[in-house]
Amino acid sequence: MGGSAGGSVTAFAPDGVPEVRAGDDLAVLLLAVLGTGPAGGLLDGDVVVVTSKAVSKSEGRVVDGTREEHLAAETTRVVARRGPTTIARTHHGLTLAAAGIDGSNVERGRAVLLPVDPDASARRLRAALRARTGRTLGVVVTDTAGRAWREGQTDIAVGAAGVLVAEDFAGRFDAHGNELAVTAPAVADEIAGLAELAQGKLGGRPFAVVRGRADLVLPDGDDGPGARALVRAEDADMFGLGAREAVVRALRGDPADRTPFGRPAPAVELAGALLDALGVSAAHVDDDTLTVPPAAAPLAAVVAFAFGWHLAPEGGDDAGDGAARHIRRGTP
Repeated sequence: MGGSAGGSVTAFAPDGVPEVRAGDDLAVLLLAVLGTGPAGGLLDGDVVVVTSKAVSKSEGRVVDGTREEHLAAETTRVVARRGPTTIARTHHGLTLAAAGIDGSNVERGRAVLLPVDPDASARRLRAALRARTGRTLGVVVTDTAGRAWREGQTDIAVGAAGVLVAEDFAGRFDAHGNELAVTAPAVADEIAGLAELAQGKLGGRPFAVVRGRADLVLPDGDDGPGARALVRAEDADMFGLGAREAVVRALRGDPADRTPFGRPAPAVELAGALLDALGVSAAHVDDDTLTVPPAAAPLAAVVAFAFGWHLAPEGGDDAGDGAARHIRRGTP
């Protein structure tokens, strides 16, 4: 729907929400504490923000035991480990500490798992709020995440419905006439961060309402792609493994570990890496094949694995080629 693209954006988080229990209707809980005043109620174009923990509690995702006891089941791949901290990729494609399992704001001896499908949770809440208020709203489900290059954490969108999750400025021009090539603000994440400032970590305020970006709210009947659209494809993630883990995985050379290293690199990039790391000059046969001296083959195989290539087995079409070993590009 239409509206301002900025200038004045506000967020407020109501007090008085009771402890969320399995089976609770989140729409009823929110509307009960919003009131009808100018800082309450809901207006067309508002974005309702709710923590994933509240969603999980309402959906019965509170389990007995510690985070560590449930980590394996919620993880598709361990990205990195440092001491007691495990960064894992979840079944949703999210990369989070302890796979997003939370042991805070819950009874001792219990843990809260992420919603099974946060986008579906957001869609259900949007539909319920529409049915009760008649308002055209967006919904964002949030969780807390760290950043690879910065200390501290911020909230991000793990689920969304009825919200444009990212704006696309590619092809537009700034005030100086410079064309914007890849600028795509993840506005759903920005909404999540703003809402968290109003909610606070210990305030017992699982809901927030962000007002002033009605231009990001989609029409009724259009839930949009959800927050899953913000998840980068695993083979396009340049930080799919921690530094230590990447070394170990490359040395191990298990084909099941290829995806986090990304799509196969061009031959020139692999050749440069072989020269840089091993001092080996690889000969170009074609864009899909390089050759290296046999003595360099064991270490060249490790570098090749990290770049999406593989050392061809001895014999076969490598037999009789002078002693050079072939390195071939992998399948994307």
